[in-house]
Amino acid sequence: MKKINLRKALPAAAALMLFGQCSIEPIYYTEVTEEVYNSSAGTSDEAAQIGVWQILAVPFDHLKDYHGRIPMTSLTASNTLTTDEILMPNRNGDWYDDGFYLNHWYHKWNSTTDGYWVYAHDDAVMQGVVKCWDTYKRLEAIDFAAIGFSDPEKTKKWMLAQVKATIAFLYLCGLDHFGGLPLYKTVAEGTSEEAFGRATDKETFQFIESTLREVIPDLEVNGANAFNGFFTKGAAAAVLARLYFNARSYTKGEDPTAPGESYDAQCKEVCTDIKNGVYGTYSVAADYRSVFGWSNEYCSEFIFGISSAKSFREVSGSRPEYGTHYNTMVYLDNKEALSWNGICLSPSLDMDGKNYRYVTGNLGGPFKLGCPYDKFDSTDVRKQNYVYRGGGQYEGMFLAGKLINPLTGGVCTADGTREYKQGDTIPMVDIIAQICPTKTYRPNRYEGAMFAEENSGVRLLKFSPIPNDADNATRFNPDIPIIRYAEIEFMLAEIAFNDGDKGTAAKLINDIRARYFTTTGGDPNPVPDDFDKYRLADEWLIEFLGEGRRRTDLVRLGLYTTEPWWDHPADGPGQEYRNRFPIPQHAIDANPKLTQNPGY
Repeated sequence: MKKINLRKALPAAAALMLFGQCSIEPIYYTEVTEEVYNSSAGTSDEAAQIGVWQILAVPFDHLKDYHGRIPMTSLTASNTLTTDEILMPNRNGDWYDDGFYLNHWYHKWNSTTDGYWVYAHDDAVMQGVVKCWDTYKRLEAIDFAAIGFSDPEKTKKWMLAQVKATIAFLYLCGLDHFGGLPLYKTVAEGTSEEAFGRATDKETFQFIESTLREVIPDLEVNGANAFNGFFTKGAAAAVLARLYFNARSYTKGEDPTAPGESYDAQCKEVCTDIKNGVYGTYSVAADYRSVFGWSNEYCSEFIFGISSAKSFREVSGSRPEYGTHYNTMVYLDNKEALSWNGICLSPSLDMDGKNYRYVTGNLGGPFKLGCPYDKFDSTDVRKQNYVYRGGGQYEGMFLAGKLINPLTGGVCTADGTREYKQGDTIPMVDIIAQICPTKTYRPNRYEGAMFAEENSGVRLLKFSPIPNDADNATRFNPDIPIIRYAEIEFMLAEIAFNDGDKGTAAKLINDIRARYFTTTGGDPNPVPDDFDKYRLADEWLIEFLGEGRRRTDLVRLGLYTTEPWWDHPADGPGQEYRNRFPIPQHAIDANPKLTQNPGY
């Protein structure tokens, strides 16, 4: 069975061709609105089938909005901005927003604090589940045979499985953030107005597990086809592997210090089956750019993600507008690449140039966590400034130092409205501090998350690479990977590490690291057989930097509340409850059946 590609949001002609109907001119739906999917699609089989695909698009449009714009989305920002990898510093009042972002960084939150987790709970997870069950109800009521689907029973089962897989994925995100949640398990529950109380962690865990195992038989393998935005057997299995992999974090119950239950054996079984082709054909890509760049829907490493296309379903992964300097568009040679100059990597150096990894800087250290840019080896092909070379080809994924385009000569300069003088070519520095050489500071210069300047912090351009003006018609065409095969290998590596087989663990990680040094003389710093959990945490950091999972990894490794990094002191003993976010108080006020997480 072939399916419509969500990248172009249900082109009608594709639906008709795929199901053997007569051909008509394409009709592109750039958005699926309430009016569209609630309205009658027409009287013909062709139009009715289009309407069915529009209904199915609703859950995936929800995922696009709440997960696709990694890392600045409801389901990923709280997993990113609260960790040692990325922050939104105060830039002389820019982005301070009454402490909204720094509350994430310093772990200053409670049940009444506004933060990304609030939108994760209310909008992303719970509203998403309701939308999914509404979609399920609509699809279930349709007679697929009567409107001419060529394989009506199989198609209907596949569509209903897509919806349930999305429900399971949303609940997994919710379990990761909050623990147990109200479980709406059926259409009757999911579309009713009755309020539910929270299920236990274990009940939520088991519901996700059973739902994924239920739908996998009705999904398809990826085969040789391009990724089209829907769940495959491999994608659902990978979500199940994530559930098992983090089970110790997800099954603690009321005691945040409890060890939780291990499902490493189950995770290893699922990951091994994925690796052996049981759920489709996947492998680590030889070039990381094929995972994130143009035509990545054909990449063997791409397991699940968000489909995107210029002018049809534009999804901006990495949210470069949040994280690049105002005049980066000149360097990128793309006048549409507007920037707001916000997020950046957490720094490696103090204001005097001392490296926080190795010595005590002005804010403490040495730190075992953080310093992401410095943890990339200098010969790693990723550790280059991003440059678009035309024809969908690019290199690098950072913006550091003076930004002078080697092809066009375009320079990122100051506009004179902040610290640096108009026309100054300013370097993006791996420092967050008051360091402008032409500015007078009284009484002293300071560093820390409160004292960023316009050029503070290295910037990340990993998802949705940006073309130049000449190729701007291809912007947003790369899809957004959420799960990729490298994660499967990393899960197997960590399980081997936990089992004491560090040699196997090191080999699995080094096999992936090798692709970043194929043209630069080999890996100068492979993972040794006697590595510790801090090196393991580093490898998760550099491989999945900015992919919206860092908090999850630190919690699982027992480092999230116990370790300091740069301008973030450890939460300390008795603060383990911060491994989860609070249930928003307004949600409890609206539904008294909800209970708050311990510690809040």
